[in-house]
Amino acid sequence: MRAALAAAYRGEWGVVFGTIVRLTGDWELAEDCAQEAFARALPAWEREGVPQKPGAWLVTAARHRAFDVLRRGTTERGKLAEVAALRAAREPQPPGDERLRLVFTCCHPALPLESRVALTLRAVSGLTTREIARAFLVGEDTVSQRILRAKRKIAAAGIPYRVPPPGARAERLHGVLAVIYLMFTEGYAPSDGSTQRDSLAEEAVRLARLVAAEAPDEPEARGLLALLLLQHSRRAARLDADGGLVTLDRQDRTRWDHALVAEGVALAREAVVAGGPYALQAAIAAQHALAPTAAATDWAAIVTWYDRLLALRANPVVELNRAVAVGMHEGPQAQLDAVDALGTSKKLAGNHAVPAVRADALRRLGRAREAAGVYRTAESIAPNAAIAREYAKQAAVLEQMDEGNVPL
Repeated sequence: MRAALAAAYRGEWGVVFGTIVRLTGDWELAEDCAQEAFARALPAWEREGVPQKPGAWLVTAARHRAFDVLRRGTTERGKLAEVAALRAAREPQPPGDERLRLVFTCCHPALPLESRVALTLRAVSGLTTREIARAFLVGEDTVSQRILRAKRKIAAAGIPYRVPPPGARAERLHGVLAVIYLMFTEGYAPSDGSTQRDSLAEEAVRLARLVAAEAPDEPEARGLLALLLLQHSRRAARLDADGGLVTLDRQDRTRWDHALVAEGVALAREAVVAGGPYALQAAIAAQHALAPTAAATDWAAIVTWYDRLLALRANPVVELNRAVAVGMHEGPQAQLDAVDALGTSKKLAGNHAVPAVRADALRRLGRAREAAGVYRTAESIAPNAAIAREYAKQAAVLEQMDEGNVPL
């Protein structure tokens, strides 16, 4: 029974919450009523069995709770009309409609980015403030305040609870996808250097699935889902027994989740026809996923995908990644030339990946002493301890070698 309720919570929380927001416009009331509905479900389902449509049962319970609360506290004529409308609302909207309204409202550009993330995880996913705080390594009070400020902003600014009209939808969808990608990145490669947080990455994948399913005409939604699936498929192989990073070329590919790989590759092939940035990144990830070994990677194809990505918008980080692909396709001197050409980019100033990519090219050219020194530079500006350890390990190996200018 508890398993059935847990499954309903994961699948239906956003629908229940969103229904009450739509009917009342009150986010605090919606949260209270959703919580009450799930609290009532356990004893009721133990007595009567799990209903055929758990989501509909929960929405009805939450709506009745909202009706009771409003009726007891209502004296104004306008509020009485609201109660009457709530009572008349017999049938819920299609679940997809509720979820999409909720996602777009939580990710409204008028809200600060950190508030969008926190509110989305709370309202759409049903994560508690404690779970969100643990995922981002911040205090529960901080998360609570972010959510509270977001709710107040929605009320004060009159942010509508709706899916944007067709003319604004594409731009707003980009904001939604950016929030989901940020969630995934923070779980997959935390900025504070802690170990990967699979639960947060998995929640981002779930949200990406939701948006892709409810917006089937949006290829970038499928592109993002493909990208996340392909990256997440490697999670079991990314860390060694000591928690150290294992680079893609050294990963044990038998430990990859090949079901996720197959799904991600299929989605990438569909989405890339439209040529959006997430779809193109997914196409690059698919090339890595399809290679049975690192040596078998089709680097020429990857360079081509990077060229298409850069044609959409100049991006120094993408150019740096392209430099690596060029180096693998044409050789280390081409990589060194490409990364040196980026050395004056202000957007890459202080980015640890620049010296790391340069050091890799020097190492492959046999310039061990130079490579070691540049790895030490990368180590000194690494964003977290795990990455710094990887650079230190590379430098230590090179420092122990004779300076013989023999390609490694």
